[in-house]
Amino acid sequence: MAMYKQRMAVSVLALFTLAACGTESGSGSGSGDGSGTVRTDVPLSGVHWSVSSLTVGGKKTTAPAGAHVSIDSAGKATGNLGCNRFTADVRLDGDKVTVGQNTSTGMACAKDVQEFENAMGEAFRGELKAAVAGRGEEKNLTLTTAQGDSIALTSEPPAPLTGTSWKVTGLVSGKSASSLPAGTEKKAHLTFAEDGSVEGNLGCNSFHGKAAVSGSTLTFEPLASTRKMCAGPEMELERALLGVLEGRTTYEIDHRSLSIEAANGKALDATAPAAKG
Repeated sequence: MAMYKQRMAVSVLALFTLAACGTESGSGSGSGDGSGTVRTDVPLSGVHWSVSSLTVGGKKTTAPAGAHVSIDSAGKATGNLGCNRFTADVRLDGDKVTVGQNTSTGMACAKDVQEFENAMGEAFRGELKAAVAGRGEEKNLTLTTAQGDSIALTSEPPAPLTGTSWKVTGLVSGKSASSLPAGTEKKAHLTFAEDGSVEGNLGCNSFHGKAAVSGSTLTFEPLASTRKMCAGPEMELERALLGVLEGRTTYEIDHRSLSIEAANGKALDATAPAAKG
């Protein structure tokens, strides 16, 4: 799907890719014991790294929901910062990562998301130093520039469609992604059950219904909901979501991010809660 992916600066994308590719061979005390010791001998590939924050000039900014990067064994990094997808070639030399060729989609993004991407592009250029703390599925990755700016990432297991409380985080119309109406950011959510039922909240009213899963499609029967009236932004969000959760739709799960797109081109983005660990 071409929806909800943020536009990233090329340098940022490449950098993520680099860090994620390969196994870092540390020098000195890079052995780590799983209790938080910083290590550089832990493989970065084959892990879904969720971007937590960016620190530039001492100022820390939380990353957009769904921002992540994954690296494969062939030296290819893929991911997104919440709006646009990217791919990049990377090279690893010990704990040093070097940016290679990369590409990204070019969808219009919400202002705060675009600002985050721009800051990433300015902060991450040239060589980066990677360090990993922890072991198993509970690892933290830090990428640091020569100037001392850094990006923090955490490893996360994937989320299943059913049994997950998906929090709606954005709306999409054609090639334009937008944030939720002000004041409604934490209100809308939906959960699919193994028996084909779905329930949640549309931003104002709670709802329940049926949604049949077949391959990459979700087919919704008419939803039943409560009938209370809410403030303007909440009703605006509810109308938008009802325009998506209707009839045959296509869906995609990218680790812990869910996209649902209706035949009319309207779509929603949702994320799973952070994994506990």
